[in-house]
Amino acid sequence: MIALVDCNNFYASCERLFNPSLDNKPVVVLSNNDGCVIARSNEAKAMGIKMGAPAFMMEELLTQNKVSVFSSNYTLYGDLSNRVMQTIRQFVPTIEIYSIDEAFLDLSEMKYCDLFQLAQAIRETIISCIGIPITIGIAPTKTLAKMANRFAKKERKNIGVYMAQTQWQVDQMLNYTSVGDIWGIGSQHQQRLLQNNIHTGADLLKANEEWIRKNMTVTGQRLLNELKGISCIEWENMPPPKKGICTARSFGQLLSEKADIREALANYANTCAAKLRAQKTCTTLVHVFIQTNTHRTQDNQYFRSVSIPMEVATSNTAEIIAAALKGLDIIYRKGYNFKKVGVMVLDLVPQDKVQMGIFDTVDRKRGTDLMQVFDKVNTRFGKGLVRYAAQGYNKKWKLRQQKLSPCYTTNINEVPVIKC
Repeated sequence: MIALVDCNNFYASCERLFNPSLDNKPVVVLSNNDGCVIARSNEAKAMGIKMGAPAFMMEELLTQNKVSVFSSNYTLYGDLSNRVMQTIRQFVPTIEIYSIDEAFLDLSEMKYCDLFQLAQAIRETIISCIGIPITIGIAPTKTLAKMANRFAKKERKNIGVYMAQTQWQVDQMLNYTSVGDIWGIGSQHQQRLLQNNIHTGADLLKANEEWIRKNMTVTGQRLLNELKGISCIEWENMPPPKKGICTARSFGQLLSEKADIREALANYANTCAAKLRAQKTCTTLVHVFIQTNTHRTQDNQYFRSVSIPMEVATSNTAEIIAAALKGLDIIYRKGYNFKKVGVMVLDLVPQDKVQMGIFDTVDRKRGTDLMQVFDKVNTRFGKGLVRYAAQGYNKKWKLRQQKLSPCYTTNINEVPVIKC
């Protein structure tokens, strides 16, 4: 059996955790630069607020209904997510973290354990010790576990757990779930299925397999097997290394000065380098791009990109920043209002399989040792404490976060204060 643990309205729940006055009130969280809605509480959903809706188009609705609006606080959300995952690990031997608020649990080795009681214990512990509400679905496959989790949210709100162990329980869930709500079915497949009178998971299970293979290819056949209880989705104890890493963000304000854009790009390059070292890979190609705001028709538009090959694959922050800034020198043009700059590190290779260059004069060992110290200091004493001069401190490029909540759990200066 497989369980799926899902944190309910995770971003909104994180904001409520340290502000109980938000309980039972509508809450929304916005994307970078306070642009669009990326998370909603149940109360906000009931008001008709849609995912991805632009915040500036709903100002009157948000104000009239006293909706609490927050900028995305990924530092807080990431820390609370880690706490949830570490708590889950205390109960089960194998866990696959699927996203920041979801995890699959392998229960196959717990044959003599009451899985329903185990799920309840996990849920009660997380709610009690961390304060984040969760829902758990248990079923024979990942797809059915996803479906069981959704069924629990809709039909078992008070319990928060649903276990589809018997065929009757699986059938109940399949009849309840529309095809558009099945994990792995996108809008195009949903439309095709509805046109062929396939409306629920139960209908899909009864569909002709040859028709499924023809119209939904091997993905559809795998999905059908999953619904039959035949596990087809591989288990990933560790996420595979990324084949490319990109850091690109819109500026909090339009920028035209090259010095400001250089500072932003240097910081983004530093982030890419840190991610490379975290997954033990090196890059052989640094790609840089810059663009204006296409929605500002009154401005002259400009978009350019360039790729800078590295002589030797590297994860050294100094080398990656230097390559990125070299790329910016090539593509930057004066007289434009720029909205976004980004850097991508591509053609990654494992750090233990880097091909050295015959004319390379860089002390690679010294650079590796330096980066290890660099990462340890910043991990222990705070991100960005040690930085390269090119990264600067001006931050005109910083994201607009006018409604940002404190980092309650990671910044000693922002811990909650109890007033007597």
